[in-house]
Amino acid sequence: MTTAPNASTAAPTVRPGSVPVPSSTGRLGQGELRRKVAAILTDRPGEMFTPGEIARSLDRSAGAVGNALSVLADRGQAELVATGPRRYRATATTADALKGGRTSAARPAHPTTATAPAPKAASAPTPRTAGASGTSAKVEKPVVGPVVRPNGQTYHPRRLADLPDVAALRRLREASIPAMLYGPPGTGKTSLVEAAFPDLITVAGDGDTAVADFVGEYTQAPGGGYEFIYGPLITAMTEGRTLLIDDATLISPKVLAVVYPAMDGRRQITVKAHKGETITAAEGFYVVAGHNPGVHGAVLTEALASRFAAQIRVSTDYDLARVLDIEPRAVRVARNLARRQESGEIGWAPQLRELIAFQKMSGVLGPEAAVANLLGIAPEEDRDVVAEVISSVYGRAVAPLALGQQI
Repeated sequence: MTTAPNASTAAPTVRPGSVPVPSSTGRLGQGELRRKVAAILTDRPGEMFTPGEIARSLDRSAGAVGNALSVLADRGQAELVATGPRRYRATATTADALKGGRTSAARPAHPTTATAPAPKAASAPTPRTAGASGTSAKVEKPVVGPVVRPNGQTYHPRRLADLPDVAALRRLREASIPAMLYGPPGTGKTSLVEAAFPDLITVAGDGDTAVADFVGEYTQAPGGGYEFIYGPLITAMTEGRTLLIDDATLISPKVLAVVYPAMDGRRQITVKAHKGETITAAEGFYVVAGHNPGVHGAVLTEALASRFAAQIRVSTDYDLARVLDIEPRAVRVARNLARRQESGEIGWAPQLRELIAFQKMSGVLGPEAAVANLLGIAPEEDRDVVAEVISSVYGRAVAPLALGQQI
């Protein structure tokens, strides 16, 4: 069960002469929360704030504020200066985010200033230029530098609609447009979502996934009796976080139906297992799904597809494979097989995950063992074609990795 990280309970520090923003837990208009957040950053230039600190001063969810900060950073209107925890500060263009109008005539309350030293930011903010009207204009040169995922691994963004893919996904979230990423396993769908949304909660789907895996269930309490433990869907809704339904098309359509009311205009679900409780999604709640076409048991129903207005194909970035110093001949084999897969000649080709594993295997057991293993992981029905391609690239016959004579 995924739980929300602990948040500091320190009261926000209000600067002399400022007036706290009145508590407002109702639904805000488009971009209104972002302007509130920008107002706080603008009012305290040079100081760093976590999403939780700003959230407490605005009486909003930390997830929603974190999303607003991510959008501001993408636009160059905020700077991510630390990642553990995330801390942001104003830039020279943060005030541009207020040009839609301040959300309150009063000055906002301000969180306690962080004093910890700031490590290097995970990625540089995306620069913006001012248009003739004085409003923020389209990004001229999107930043495509590496992004650090929550697990500490580095993600290399790719272009999507003239933006870094992480920035494009954040914009879809801002506009409440659910996204489905589809493509072969190992192409980086989950890595992209993790890089785009640090507040992510994941449900790993399979044929045994049940409604309780989304909404929660009763569990025996330490002191006796039973208590209801909320599931990932409820946590994401109440905290305004992103929910990734990985391998969504392996989950029974009857089970997935529990998510649909939270994704449409109602933004509510009823937890029948817990006294018929009604849960309303907080601002920032967002759903993204992963789909592996061609995987046994994966069925993309019309009901599921219709819930995801944005459907984005994710394929292996073979140029990235070269950047990662993966053996060039292995990349050539993968490209060749990918072309044959697209033509329908075979059903499998090595993806980035397999190429990274190839490189690791080569470093541990040697290049010959890595090549033999690459053939061995190919499905039986495609193995003859894979062997032919590997042999043509490496100039020798190859057999699957296997035990030899007794030593």
